[in-house]
Amino acid sequence: MPIRNKIGEMVENVRLLERSCGQRKPSVGTLYLSATHTIFVENNPETRKETWVPHSMVSGVERLPPSPTGSQLILRCKDFRVILVLIPQERDCVDIHASLARLSRPEKYSELYCLSFNPNVNKEQREESWAFVDLAADYRRMGVPNNLWVTTAANSEYRVCDTYPSELFVPKSATPAVIVGSSRFRSRGRFPVLSYFHQDTLAAVCRCSQPLSGFSGRCQEDEMMLQAVMKSNPGSDYIYVVDTRPKTVLCASLGKEYSEVMETAMKLVNYLRSSSALQHCLLRAFLNELNAMANRAAGKGYENEDHYTNIKLQFIGIENIHVMRSSQQKIVDVGEMRSPSMTDFLFGLENSGWLKHIKAILDAGVFIARAVADEGISVLVHCSDGWDRTAQACSVASLLLDPYYRTIRGLMVLIERDWVSFGHKFSHRYAHLDGDPKEVSPVLDQFLECAWQLSEQFPCAFEFNERFLIAVHSHIYSCQYGTFLGNCEKERRDLRLREHSHSVWPQLWKERSQFTNPLYQTDLSPSQGVLRPNTSPYCFKLWKGLYNHTEKSMPPRQSPADFLSTVREESKQLEEELTNQQERLTALTGKPITWEKVAVPRRRRRTDCQKHGGPDPPATTHGRLISGPDGQTDRKAPRKDPALTLPLRDTDDFSACSDLESGVADLSSRSSSGGDDNKEAELE
Repeated sequence: MPIRNKIGEMVENVRLLERSCGQRKPSVGTLYLSATHTIFVENNPETRKETWVPHSMVSGVERLPPSPTGSQLILRCKDFRVILVLIPQERDCVDIHASLARLSRPEKYSELYCLSFNPNVNKEQREESWAFVDLAADYRRMGVPNNLWVTTAANSEYRVCDTYPSELFVPKSATPAVIVGSSRFRSRGRFPVLSYFHQDTLAAVCRCSQPLSGFSGRCQEDEMMLQAVMKSNPGSDYIYVVDTRPKTVLCASLGKEYSEVMETAMKLVNYLRSSSALQHCLLRAFLNELNAMANRAAGKGYENEDHYTNIKLQFIGIENIHVMRSSQQKIVDVGEMRSPSMTDFLFGLENSGWLKHIKAILDAGVFIARAVADEGISVLVHCSDGWDRTAQACSVASLLLDPYYRTIRGLMVLIERDWVSFGHKFSHRYAHLDGDPKEVSPVLDQFLECAWQLSEQFPCAFEFNERFLIAVHSHIYSCQYGTFLGNCEKERRDLRLREHSHSVWPQLWKERSQFTNPLYQTDLSPSQGVLRPNTSPYCFKLWKGLYNHTEKSMPPRQSPADFLSTVREESKQLEEELTNQQERLTALTGKPITWEKVAVPRRRRRTDCQKHGGPDPPATTHGRLISGPDGQTDRKAPRKDPALTLPLRDTDDFSACSDLESGVADLSSRSSSGGDDNKEAELE
């Protein structure tokens, strides 16, 4: 049966079921296939609901065997949605499956959605969108450049490292010769540069890639570079070098390479001893093989503390991209389980190892933050190539150290700096283009989850809510904007993305009212400094909002944060109405109206509360409404001037008897647990 291209065509009487919306009955409508989206429009004239799925969000399309009612397709999306489509005619199903399989795996950047997406903005507005996040302004906010850290022109036009940005901050004492020499000794040329500067302690978070030390190699310029990093912090005589990789795995890999080299060398020696006639071609082949193995071994290594006298080496133990990819797939499978038993759910969660990996990343950030803020010691972070685990550790540390990055705009700046600007393989890790599936890994997903885990421990310290993190996650994969396209700054410049696409940050900023955390308190003292999370295993949760879309029989529920936002909005409206009524009363009586705070009796659930994270409790004076033309007052009320006195409750005291660090009591125990237990209807 020949395959027909279904782009631009439509198929009627299609039934669709989207599990992520808690949908129990399939909708009937028309399916459209455009060059960038799969679109489903309901037939119901009252709703005419539309479901748009960008092709770049589709991770896989599965066609099931035909049934008497039609042929079924399963669309699995990168944001973990699962969409079931039942198509009446098998031939239409075959054609749509073939078209989607091709459209969801573009081979060139020119095929991506962002290069055809054209919002209603002019050229000037597009250019302004790319200037929305100003990294130079963020460094100035940190107090950089200064007499310790300066900009360098060494990487102008990406001459030293093509995956780094052109503007970098290095120690003032680092000369161009030291920078170039260090880059030659580091994987991909990614030499140590500044990521974050702590103004209070003068300690810094720096990043780089692994040294190419192999078995025993060393580089004088690289040793001088680390010495310069240490000297840039006058309060310390050493630095921490944090290798985010597991030490046992790294040593085992080096040992294997060493064994292979030695085995080959012994073969060569034995051959020379036993050979009566030396064959030069065979000897050359042996030497080439020996040299290749030695080069492979030289590509892996870590700093030798005997050579770097000013460092303390610390291994963290974050696994590689292949382990993380497998782990996330297992956690997604857990989220898709239908009516699992407690045993099955807990076994699947433990077997995935996902929360263990999230804990390892948070532990790395905690170690760096404590070193910088508490000990006043600078930290140099690296993994293998310095663009996966290094970015995770540096960005989590910044999130813990600086309250600015816990705001909506601050998180945008943090992602732009540590992920976009410093280079991260977006196109490979998130399968923007058809390529090697072994390069795909949820690296940035894990950072977003770390931010969510922290917001669960400190619900008053973050301006953004869960919805903002999920929105960023969706845009990483959707390719609707050019922000997360390309693997480095140079590649984005060569693609001229600023001329042909738009930045996602201004759009998210316009929608910030949806992403604001109602519990956020800028004046709460713990949120003004370093966060110190508890990383004990029991403190980690499954991110249900991202991974467990499939609450089969449960209708969508309003989250506590949304409920609080609604209450606060309604309170504002009531206050405005109260002000209007006050003005009317003043106009009718000719007397001013005064307000008194009234303490509302509150039954405390805990009698041993010793910490208080909210404002001081209100005074316990009570007032009564006093009216009458003669201005007489009730004898139980305090004597005042003839006026209207109304009681006013303190509606913003949400944090009474709350934990000092989080500033809010645990709301999860008060959420509704009811729901419909009916089994989800399936497509026939």
